[in-house]
Amino acid sequence: MTKTIDPHRIDGIAITAANKCSFCKGSTCCAYFTHQIDGPRSMEDFDLLLWQISHLNTQVYKDSDGWFLLVNNRCLHVLPGGRCGIYETRPQVCRDHSNGDCEFEGPCGADDFELFFPSYESLLQYCRKRFKNWERRFKKPETKKAARAGA
Repeated sequence: MTKTIDPHRIDGIAITAANKCSFCKGSTCCAYFTHQIDGPRSMEDFDLLLWQISHLNTQVYKDSDGWFLLVNNRCLHVLPGGRCGIYETRPQVCRDHSNGDCEFEGPCGADDFELFFPSYESLLQYCRKRFKNWERRFKKPETKKAARAGA
């Protein structure tokens, strides 16, 4: 006999926005944060983004709301059972967080973004494709005077 799993019920209890957090075992919303950044346009902007993504547990994505750094680091105040250790005095950003689109419904994936760069290498590959002269970005442009002197 096959058991049917209802993704909106656990042990017969309907999952709602009001009780969803009590079923979450991983405190997923407290395991990362995103920070909106100005959309990169120039090679210099993308070079800075490469530096940022070079840091551990940092990814970059673009969605309909813009460009973001995704930093995968767990909050220091999450207790071993997954509850917040400073719940009564938690920062306002935590108070404002809505669980309407939380990862309890399922993890986000690359398909959820217009662009997603999980690593330095993936962003570097994009930069090389976007800018034909990417590899020459550190070379100083030769002045006319220097060009004549070399001739």
